[in-house]
Amino acid sequence: MIDLSDDTARLDVARIHGWLASSYWSPGIAREQVERQIAGAHCLGAYDAAGEQVGFARVISDRASFAWLADVWVDEPARGQGLGRRMVGWFIERPEYAGIRRFALTTADAHGVYAKLGFKPLSRPERLMERLSNEFAAMLEKAS
Repeated sequence: MIDLSDDTARLDVARIHGWLASSYWSPGIAREQVERQIAGAHCLGAYDAAGEQVGFARVISDRASFAWLADVWVDEPARGQGLGRRMVGWFIERPEYAGIRRFALTTADAHGVYAKLGFKPLSRPERLMERLSNEFAAMLEKAS
């Protein structure tokens, strides 16, 4: 049984940092940045029966009209059991996010997972813009 909790005291920051630093979206990210991201977001941990953290996700939101889902990660041995979908569903079903007009995310490889939860391609991509840091833009350029 996997337990989901948004108790930040339970988060294994070293483990989360390791996961994110190895991800395609934030390779080599500094631990200090991960700590700031955790501090500024609503975080969710997934824990196995022994209490070891096996998953992580976070949402950045005004809890009124907009939410950004980020850093959904499931540890390799726990994958394939629907845990990622369960963590995202946990946020979507929270009363504090009930009135959210737009829940957004970015993914390179999990479109099917998110589609099952109601996520769709942007309805008006021509209206969205972004401003990337020079470092992040360079990282994306390398990955192309």
